[in-house]
Amino acid sequence: MVPKKILLCTDFSENSAPARQYALEFAAAAGASLAILHVVNSSRLGYPAFETVTPFDLSELIKSIEGAVDKAFDELVKECSKVVSEVTTYSRIGVPAVEIVRLADEEQMDLIVMGTHGWTGFRHLILGSTAANVVRTAACPVLTVRPSDGKA
Repeated sequence: MVPKKILLCTDFSENSAPARQYALEFAAAAGASLAILHVVNSSRLGYPAFETVTPFDLSELIKSIEGAVDKAFDELVKECSKVVSEVTTYSRIGVPAVEIVRLADEEQMDLIVMGTHGWTGFRHLILGSTAANVVRTAACPVLTVRPSDGKA
C-alpha cells in the first residue's frame, strides 16, 4: 500500500530530525500529503486532563507555548514545502500517544512517522514510550526512527 496521507509527529528537537527526513522522502516518493503534529504534553505541566478544563493561571503559559509552536511550525512548513506540495499542521494539548492516534484516526492517515528518544532502563520505565504506545494502538502503520548517534 502506498501512503497518500502521512502524519509526521514532532517535538521540534534534534531527535525528530531523522523522522522528518524519512517522512519527507516517503511523501515526495509517493506524492503524498504531509501533516505535521506537535502535542504539548499536559502531564508534564502537572495537569494530566487540563485539555478539557484549563486552570485560569495557566492561560498565559498556554498562550506562550502556542506562540512558540506556531513559530516552529512556520519554519518547519517552509522547509517541508520545498519537498512536498501539501503540508498541514496540527497542535494539540494532551497525552502525546493518545493525541497522535486520535488525529491519525480523525484524518484517516495512512502512515505515522515519528522519532524515538531511545530511552532505556529506568528512564523508559518512568517516562514511558510514546512511540511504543502509538505502535500498539494506531490503526495504520507506524514508522519509528531512532535518533542518529553520530556513528556511521
